[in-house]
Amino acid sequence: MKLYIEIAGKVRAVDYTPGESTIMLDDEVMKVHAQWLRPGVLSLIVDGRAWRVVLDENANEPAVYIGSERIVYGVDDPRSLKARRARAAGTDGPRTIKASMPGRVVRILAEKDQQVEAHQGVVVIEAMKMQNELKAPKSGRVTELRVAPGDTVAAGDVLAVIE
Repeated sequence: MKLYIEIAGKVRAVDYTPGESTIMLDDEVMKVHAQWLRPGVLSLIVDGRAWRVVLDENANEPAVYIGSERIVYGVDDPRSLKARRARAAGTDGPRTIKASMPGRVVRILAEKDQQVEAHQGVVVIEAMKMQNELKAPKSGRVTELRVAPGDTVAAGDVLAVIE
């Protein structure tokens, strides 16, 4: 089974067979053992090195804590209906960046008419004392920027348009 995992802006290919103890991460074979300690807490041993991975359940984007470091991630599972729909949407035409929850705009990372790459940060909003970086859904040019730092936004508000 092959998955694509985005960690810190870098997409990695993970090939594994359920029930087996080795995986292929990009082109590197690794021995992995994972066991749930309790819901949301995973014991992960990779090539003999142990990690405690804690799911950040309060975030509006998938994230885990490994030690004190918070790591945002994304998983593209080809079997997932959501992933198939996203791929079907393609990169043709304008795509919007919407606020996933109510909050306040903290920073603008890409200005109007600026070229951006897919998954590049465009706007940072703060919600419930957590800052969330909203990323470009595709490579292109920021044709509209509808917010400024300090603006309050509601869930679903369009913040920017990428063409």
